Amino acid sequence: MFKTAYSFDDVLLRPKYSGVVSRSDIDLSLDIGTASPMKLPVFASPMDTIMSDEMARVVYEAGGRGVMHRYCSVDEQHRVVSAVSGHSEVFAAVGVTGDYYERSQAVIAAGASGLCVDVAHGHHVSAIAAIRALRREYEGIHIMAGNVATLSAFDALATAGATSIRVGVGGGSICSTRIQTGHGVPTFQSVLECSMSETEALLIADGGIKNSGDMVKALAAGADAVMVGRMLAGTRETPGSIITNHGRPPMKVYRGMASPEAQIEWRGRYSSNEGVSRTVRLKGGAAEVLFEIDKGIRSGLSYSGARNVRQLQATADFIAQTSAGAKESSTHIDS
Repeated sequence: MFKTAYSFDDVLLRPKYSGVVSRSDIDLSLDIGTASPMKLPVFASPMDTIMSDEMARVVYEAGGRGVMHRYCSVDEQHRVVSAVSGHSEVFAAVGVTGDYYERSQAVIAAGASGLCVDVAHGHHVSAIAAIRALRREYEGIHIMAGNVATLSAFDALATAGATSIRVGVGGGSICSTRIQTGHGVPTFQSVLECSMSETEALLIADGGIKNSGDMVKALAAGADAVMVGRMLAGTRETPGSIITNHGRPPMKVYRGMASPEAQIEWRGRYSSNEGVSRTVRLKGGAAEVLFEIDKGIRSGLSYSGARNVRQLQATADFIAQTSAGAKESSTHIDS
């Protein structure tokens, strides 16, 4: 029996009566158990073409959090976390085998506010073992885990000790997991299903999010926060050189961490091919992108008459739209 699974473009939220007079009346704060709550429920993805110390600071100043990637030496990761944690909160990613324990010790010593157990398939024996080991070692620290696509996977990681869980498999703009492996679930559908969990773990929607409207849909479907990579790609704070070529617009590289290019640069070989590497246009500072995201989410809540995310989730009324409806929903002046 086949089950229909919906993506972000398949659904819309039905507008409701709103008593929200000003978007400044909307509260987007989220308690994540660290020194200060998030003011914008957005995490920057632990990717080597997204995260830098500059990015971490800008995201923190906007109210979100950055997650420093693990695709570098332990010393380099320690350096970045140390540089940021003197003024901002930052999370740090570790793997599930190899040097993950050494990395966790180094980044915690450097002042990381939380750990991210970063693996493509989180519903796995190694991921669960790593989460349990880290929870035994660091009883009170925020441990983010994932990625997962199903309720059973979400519950397994929560039971192992995860504070928050990244939900979404194969939906990233530079991810080819579904093509290469035939596995995955549209992220919106995964969020809907995982939001049924009776555990206390926070749900972070990760993958397939293209704009602030998708963020509002994810939050309404049950996410506590979202994680983004593509929306920050090409900003001034991302690592990497600016590419110029014969008068064409300046570009930067944006690549999946499961792409051959990223794996070869990181460890000299690649064991899977579940991502791609592309160039994207240089588009100014991350602060401007995050400002627009903040405005978009606040506008979204106001259309549902919600003053916070919990009210949005309580009143959300989703409708499915046809392909013609999806076309109408986008700008179509030239069609």
